[in-house]
Order: sequence, then structure tokens, then C-alpha cells
Amino acid sequence: MSFAILQVKKEEYPEIVEVWEASVRATHDFLRAEDIQYFKPLILNTYLDAVDLRCIKDSKGKILGFLGVVDQSIEMLFLHPDAIGKGIGRQLLNYAIETFGANKVDVNEQNPEAVKFYQHCGFRVVSRSPLDPLGKPYPILHLSL
Repeated sequence: MSFAILQVKKEEYPEIVEVWEASVRATHDFLRAEDIQYFKPLILNTYLDAVDLRCIKDSKGKILGFLGVVDQSIEMLFLHPDAIGKGIGRQLLNYAIETFGANKVDVNEQNPEAVKFYQHCGFRVVSRSPLDPLGKPYPILHLSL
């Protein structure tokens, strides 16, 4: 099944953050609750404005997943837990590659399903950082097509 990919409007940011939080709670079990609370306002007030943001919605207009790209780098790709395994992540990824020329992505090493997803889609690990960009102890794998 194929969905329309839409540009995200600023008034949709709170819903985007809800999808982000639901996704992170379902897939990032290594994060502490304090970390999620730390990142939430950063996502809402800083990170979303820094990327070219697209989403997929269901037939009722509810956001199922979203994608953020900057300079050929996928900076965010998150799906609501109910949307995982339905081809939505792959459709967003293909859109990023075809529309934005995206060819790199950073993934938490402790999120093996995401690593496996990107590798299945042709990405390969090119390097590793022991800390995330904010200096937190969450190793990052740098992947490239």
C-alpha cells in the first residue's frame, strides 16, 4: 500500500512530537524517561525547524510516520508503533533518497531493529561514535548508501 507523502505544517508539530515519543518509547528501550523528557522540547522547538519535514497520514488525517532530511542526511525517521511493519518506513526512506538525494543516516547502535532496517535497505556502517551528538552515552552508527 502506498501513501501520499505530505509536507508537515508548523501546527502539526505537537502531533509529530507525540509520534516521536510513542516511537521512541517502543523502540529505544535503552533511553531513560529523563532522556525522553530532555529531548522532547528540543525536538519541538529546535530540531523540527532544522529539517525538511514530511509525513504520512492515515485516512483520518492522523500522522503515522515522519521524516526529516538536511543536506542529503536523514536526521529523523520515526513511525507510530501501530504503523511499524506496514511499509511506511520504507516508503519514507525511498522518498528521502529519491527526492532529497539522501545517502546517509545516523542510528543509535542500541536500536538493532533500526540498524537492521537501514542495512536491509542498502545502507552500510561507515563509522561509529561512542557518544551521541549531545555527549550522552548512546553510541551512534554512521551509515551510508
